[in-house]
Amino acid sequence: MNHALTDAIAQRNSVNAFDPARELDDDLIHTLISWATRAPTAFNLQNWRFIAVRSREGRRRLRELAWNQPKVTDAAVTFIVVGVLPQASWMADRLRPSVEAGFMPAGMVQAWESAASQLYAGSPQTQRDEAVRSATFGASTLMLAGQAQGLAASPMTGFDPAGVAQSFGLARDEVPVMLVAMGYAKDGNWPQKPRRPVPDVLELA
Repeated sequence: MNHALTDAIAQRNSVNAFDPARELDDDLIHTLISWATRAPTAFNLQNWRFIAVRSREGRRRLRELAWNQPKVTDAAVTFIVVGVLPQASWMADRLRPSVEAGFMPAGMVQAWESAASQLYAGSPQTQRDEAVRSATFGASTLMLAGQAQGLAASPMTGFDPAGVAQSFGLARDEVPVMLVAMGYAKDGNWPQKPRRPVPDVLELA
């Protein structure tokens, strides 16, 4: 049995010290995002976007908006994980590949669009919640994909969302949910911190 995924989960830790001399090439960044986008989203709307901030100037600008945390500039890349407010009108476009692949009935698309319209129309809080959920799924999958590639990551919520949105040109329907610094870890980072016992957090109903 292949334990690559569970090994990545067991080994993942939040890294604060990155090796600033080591970079990631474009192909690896594309590969990481291709895995991140395998994460689930409601109605398969895929309402996310990933901004890979890797230029020296971009990382400097982002660091100023992230409480001046050194890992933003030391990591090879810091991703801005963006959730997009979902719209039912995207449904036909997002589901077309599933219909064309032959496993989703064409008539189901309209039913899903109607359900999404009822869920999101006139409910900005529900839309924002969905954007945050989708981006969080994507960020989690991105970090595990990086771990499987021998990379280290640090999820970050310590930043100025409005400043990031303005500085990096986010649209009005886009929410900067978190940053993910990623690269190669230096020696001296803590291991994964111990977790609470399962019986403390699990209820069998």
